[in-house]
Order: sequence, then C-alpha cells, then structure tokens
Amino acid sequence: MGTLAGMLAEKGHHVTGSDQGLYPPMSTHLEALHIPVIQGYHADNPARVSPDIFIIGNVIRRENPEAQYVLSRNLPYLSMPQAIDSFFLSRHQSIVVAGTHGKSTTSSLLSWVLTAGGLDPSAFIGAILKNWQKSYRLGNGRYMVIEGDEYDTAFFDKGPKFLHYRPQTAVLTGIEYDHADIFPDFDSVYEAFRRFILLIPSDGTLIVNADDAVASKAAQECKGKVISYGWSEKADLRVLSVDYLPGQVRFTCKEPLSGKEQSVVSLLAGRHNLSNTLAVLAVSSVVGLPFQSFQDGLLTFQGVRRRQDIIGECDGIAVMDDFAHHPTAVKETLSAMRSFYPDRRIIAAFEPRTNSSRRRVFQAAYSKAFDDADLTCIKNPPGLDTIPQQERLDARALAHDIHLRGRESHYFENTPDLLHFLLSCCRKGDLVICMSNGSFDGLPLELHGNLVIRSRSRSIDKQG
Repeated sequence: MGTLAGMLAEKGHHVTGSDQGLYPPMSTHLEALHIPVIQGYHADNPARVSPDIFIIGNVIRRENPEAQYVLSRNLPYLSMPQAIDSFFLSRHQSIVVAGTHGKSTTSSLLSWVLTAGGLDPSAFIGAILKNWQKSYRLGNGRYMVIEGDEYDTAFFDKGPKFLHYRPQTAVLTGIEYDHADIFPDFDSVYEAFRRFILLIPSDGTLIVNADDAVASKAAQECKGKVISYGWSEKADLRVLSVDYLPGQVRFTCKEPLSGKEQSVVSLLAGRHNLSNTLAVLAVSSVVGLPFQSFQDGLLTFQGVRRRQDIIGECDGIAVMDDFAHHPTAVKETLSAMRSFYPDRRIIAAFEPRTNSSRRRVFQAAYSKAFDDADLTCIKNPPGLDTIPQQERLDARALAHDIHLRGRESHYFENTPDLLHFLLSCCRKGDLVICMSNGSFDGLPLELHGNLVIRSRSRSIDKQG
C-alpha cells in the first residue's frame, strides 16, 4: 500500500492514508514523499480528507470503522491490485514475479537490470531498492515489473493479488506451503498458483524454477511458452559450474534462447540468490536485453532493504537486517551467509511474527533451519493470544530443539532481554542476523546504535 501511495503521488494524485503500527523503512519513505498518514483508524478520518476514491488494503477487515464509512455511504473503492490494474497496467506489458520465496529480490533485480539496460520499465515491488531508495518506478518503457503476491486481495475479494496483474511474462520461483491463516492446506496454495499460470496467454511466457518439482508440474498447464532455469539437466537455462566465494559468486550457465555458454559474476550471496539471478537472466533473454547489459546491471545492483541488509559494523561486529521468516528462507539465508562470510561467527536472532510462523505448522521445520548459525536466539512471538492454544508455535521448545541438534540456542521472552544478551556476548568477527518480517521492535538499529555508543565510551575511557 505504501508503494502504491508513492506511485500515485508521483503520478500527480493527492494521496492521504490511515494506518497503525507503521515502521521503517516504509514510514520514513512516506514521510520523504510528503504523504500524510493518519495514525489509527476512525470513522471521522475519511470525512477529513474527502477523497475521490478509496483504496482498501488487505489488512483492513469489514468491521474497520473507515471501511464501514465507505460501505455505508456507497462510496467508490478499489482493492490495491485493482488500483494497480486500473491506474498502470493499461499502459504496460506486465512481467509478474511470483513464488513462495524470492519475489522481492528477483523483481527488484529484474527492475534494476532492465533500467540499467535502458528499457525504462515501471515497477511495483514490496521492498525498497537501495539503487532507488524506493519500492517503485514510473517509466515510459514497454514493461512493468510487478511482485506478484499470492496472499488475499481484500475483505471483499479473498482471491490472490496476483490474479489481477495480467501476466504476459511471468516468473515462478517455487511453490511451498505458507500463509496458514488463509490457505488451509497445500492443495489450496497449489490451486492459487495454478490459477495464476492459466492467466498467461498463448503468446506469453512462463519462466519456472526447474529445481522445484511442484512449480514444474504446475507449469505444464501454461498455454504459452515455458522456459525453465536451475541446476537440473532438463533446465533450459542451466548452471554448469559454480564457485561460492567470500564476497561474490561466480558461475557458468547456458543461455536459454541462444544456447551460448556465459560466465556470470554476482555479488548476491547464496544458492537461492543464484537461482533468483538465473530467473532474471531468463527474462532478460526474453525481452532481448544483451547479456553484457544484464551482467553490468547485476554488478551495479545494490540490493534490497531488509534482504541481507548490513545496517553497519562497529568494532568488527556486523549487524544485518533480514526479512526471512519461512523456514526455507531462514535456512537459505544462513547458508548463504556461511559461504559469504566463512570467517565470522554467525548469530541468528529470530522473531516468528507472521500468521504462519507463529503457528505449530512449522515447529519441526524451524528446528532444522538454524544449523548454519553458531548461536541462535529465539524471541517469543507477538500476538499469540490471537491464535488458538493448540495451534501456537512453542518458541521455548524450538530453542531447546535447536540445542539438541548441537547448536547453542537461547529463548527470550522480549526484545529488551534479547538486546541485553547480544550486547553481552557479541565479539569482534561476529555477524548478527536479525530476522523478522516486522520491525523486531527496532532491534537491528538498537543493537548497532548501542555498539557504537559502547565503542565511543571505551575510546573516551582510553583517552582519559
């Protein structure tokens, strides 16, 4: 919703909004755009601004006082995906990036590569690109890159968002079970992606992860052309060799359309990001971007906020902010950091905050996800009172299960206790990875700020 607000404001519309619990980076992003946000929801808020149209986000329930104001007066409204379709897609050919993991990084990298290659795309992404310091772009080119989310659209439309995005070209990074609050089982998740694939027209293209058996199966129903990527020998865009080195990844692959072997250098850590990069290379081939333009764009990509995002380093202690929350994402992130920073002690601080991660459905999977961390800190999930007792994740038991796998692990009831522990145990050479899909009560910034203060105090003491 913040991304859409920015796009509409830049297009010349006067935009206001209501929200609660807003936090960086989106809160500061909206401030920079001079978009006023009313804190909290109240029936008086809509009357104060009298908009021409209301756009209702999917966190808003029907009983929300502002939603009730709109409905009771029969005022015009759209869902967020409907607004994207209405205001932007008529001017562009959409490239939609979908999948359980890697959507934000893949769509961000693709948007930047196409921009650096001179194709002047528009983009709508659920994360902030460091190259732009915003999560969108309004371009005059042919293409619009959209991060396609399978989560529901609005209280008045329980279908996935990505069903509104008219995919001419689509990327499918993989399909796993997630969003336990809206998908009762894996079959319902699969059906959502199947419906998305069926939207691709006969002259369209689906780019699919060949290493994901479920995604490959779903791709068989695509009416358009299918291009696969990955390590599989059956992949059209196949990895031939790879070296995971400190600070970079080098690999060779065969291009899907020309069949030519290419050597690629990437600054993005981990096997999962290599897969994301392959997807972007496949799209680049489809839209006719030369390989060297792709490589140049890849090397100038500065990354995404809250995706392996180094907040700072002080006295040899690096603090990273990361969005990982699904067990697979946690595992892949830690594995990537192990190869990228082989000489560092890795400390994982994890807050299970999503509707799925707070549930017992991932209890066993999480216990195995932290194997690449030297030390793991599990914080008790917030908002457990909204989840039935028998469905709740047991964070204390999770910390114990990680310990049983031979890794040091600790449970914390709250963030201040966790912060105090980290400050007491961190030492030179550590990499502290703070993982949450929320603000984590500001832990990454608080930790780094306290490390800086401690370092200055020590310096003053030495001078004294």
